[in-house]
Amino acid sequence: MAVQKSKPSRSKRNMRRMHDVIKQHTFSIDKISGETHIRHHMTLKGYYKGKKIF
Repeated sequence: MAVQKSKPSRSKRNMRRMHDVIKQHTFSIDKISGETHIRHHMTLKGYYKGKKIF
């Protein structure tokens, strides 16, 4: 069984836990409709990169 040689520091522990943080989405404004949307997602009206998808 693996046994650690020394106790990990608070810094190393916190660096490991940074991947568990819930991050807030980055929003963009569509060129055509002017609607706010999550980056790399289409708007509610169906626009993506200024083109009508649906």
